Amino acid sequence: MRRILRSLTLGMKSLLLHKLRSGLTVLGIVFGVAAVISMLAVGEGSSREAQRQYQELGATNIIYRSVKPTEESQASGGRPTRILNYGLKYDDFKRILAVVPTLEKALPIREIRKQIRYLSRSIEGRVVGTTHDYADFNRLEIARGRFLTPSDDERYENFAVLASQVNEELFPYEDPIGKAVKLGGDYYTIVGVTKKRASSAGVGGSLAAMDYNKDVYIPLNTCKLRFGERIVDMRSGSMAIEETQLTQITLRVKNTDQVRSTAAIVEAAIKPKHPKKDAEITVPYDLIQQAERTARTFSVILGTIASISLLVGGIGIMNIMLATVTERTREIGIRRALGAKRKDITQQFLIETVVLSGIGGVLGVAIGVGIPQIIKYYAKDQNPVVTVSSVVLAFGISVAIGILFGLYPAQRAAKMDPIEALRHE
Repeated sequence: MRRILRSLTLGMKSLLLHKLRSGLTVLGIVFGVAAVISMLAVGEGSSREAQRQYQELGATNIIYRSVKPTEESQASGGRPTRILNYGLKYDDFKRILAVVPTLEKALPIREIRKQIRYLSRSIEGRVVGTTHDYADFNRLEIARGRFLTPSDDERYENFAVLASQVNEELFPYEDPIGKAVKLGGDYYTIVGVTKKRASSAGVGGSLAAMDYNKDVYIPLNTCKLRFGERIVDMRSGSMAIEETQLTQITLRVKNTDQVRSTAAIVEAAIKPKHPKKDAEITVPYDLIQQAERTARTFSVILGTIASISLLVGGIGIMNIMLATVTERTREIGIRRALGAKRKDITQQFLIETVVLSGIGGVLGVAIGVGIPQIIKYYAKDQNPVVTVSSVVLAFGISVAIGILFGLYPAQRAAKMDPIEALRHE
């Protein structure tokens, strides 16, 4: 240990004799380590955000959603009054309940875009006709009042629960509970307000990203009675009529082992009834696994790209150590003449390279941890996450590169002939 400490002291003195050269050599490692940590942080942040959004859809959920058939919507372009009938039906919901034994819960949903009004204030939002299970399925928390109950649905009550943004815009200064909002031609008494919730992930064309903060929730039976199944859209003198019963059916099983088999049973029961392909299934569990695989691949790619800069830093260390060996040839000869062994010379130069790469690694870690914080501050849509494993990996690689690229110069110095080294000018 005493010998190593002495070699470390000598190495530090040698490096400090050429401060600028040593500093420039260290910069290669600094930037390499910082690049590895920051790029892995960006990749990890993106991965966690994607997985969070998919997790919120529910790992044990199966989502069947109505989709407007593209060919029919195009065909109706010259016939603006044609009724486009598509999507999931109440019979589909009953059929699923009858044929799928593994279901824990099932949730029917009807969504309609409407203007939500209170006195002179209004907001464009989404009216969601559903049951009391909707809050549990979508992880909604109540800020005030209550959510819908089974009796609300059974009695066809004109009750409504407002999402956070709807509440803020329609009732900025007053308590909404007990007041009434106008949806279409009817008034609904407000019984509750939900807390703010992050938007869910968008998946292809069947499941768009959902903003839960602009919703109004009413009982499904009330929605069926008040709004019916037809939606009339009048624009620029033309009229389009769409007829659909359910926008979405969300199913839940007890554990993830039952997800794929249940999804297969559901699709076999529903698909033959929808030859127009006006309903599509989404399995969040598959999306979560896919996101994890993509994250691993993305991290490997980013880490590999960033590691190239570390490799360049290692080449810089080898270059500077080879120059150092040449400059210190006479010193090497004197030490060998005084009894130093080859392993002592090898150890001396390896310690110097490890010191260079170690200092660069420490500075690189500091910068690499700081860069994601800067990104998070200025790019509000990014949330990079620095993990302990990425820090350890980057620092470990920097030290390993110091040893690897310092080994050849150290061995070259150790193999010098002492007599020839003493003659060197």
